[in-house]
Amino acid sequence: MPWHMRAIGALAVMVLANACAGTQANVRYRAGQEGTAMMWSFDSDAVGTVPSGAEVFSGEWAVRAEPDAPSPPNSLCQSGTAEFPALTLGDAVYTDLAMSTRFKPISGHEDQAAGLIFRVQDKDNYYILRANALEDNVNFYKYAGGRRSPLKEGSARVASGVWQELRVEARGDRLRGFLNGDLAVETTDASYTAGRVGLWTKADSVTCFDSVSVEPL
Repeated sequence: MPWHMRAIGALAVMVLANACAGTQANVRYRAGQEGTAMMWSFDSDAVGTVPSGAEVFSGEWAVRAEPDAPSPPNSLCQSGTAEFPALTLGDAVYTDLAMSTRFKPISGHEDQAAGLIFRVQDKDNYYILRANALEDNVNFYKYAGGRRSPLKEGSARVASGVWQELRVEARGDRLRGFLNGDLAVETTDASYTAGRVGLWTKADSVTCFDSVSVEPL
């Protein structure tokens, strides 16, 4: 198993669904043994493939060589067009966490977005921390039942064509988002308490990611 997908210890996951009549099932992960600290550099993954263990929800994701990648030679890039391209990076489940990535918005007429998704229940239910180079903001969203709703917007200078750092910290219902080490947005929400982690973009964004890390808090 590549070093960047290493995990120590077993992981116990239980998915609970509320199947009340007339309501949408509200999926939850119950906290078991937490996922452990992990790092993805994508340098051991073959160019043109998706990383081992990843699950693509939408979009066109592939490892590719990027000469200026923070961890050379490879990064993971999304180059397709979809409403919300997204993928998870494995099956590990985290409750309280700190997650970060280096990202580079390359192009996009409608959006130039990069996002971290966390407490992922499935392809239709998770939180998003998104940075957008066309709008100069860093926002929190809740994705529930396949629909995105805003939680909080923060103003921040997000540059195109430049590697930057996006980081989220989630402790209980408190969510904090950072751009290049500076707090950009914070809010509270208790919809999801635990889940998987992954990456996200929007619309026609062509965005690359590198040096993704996650650790339980």
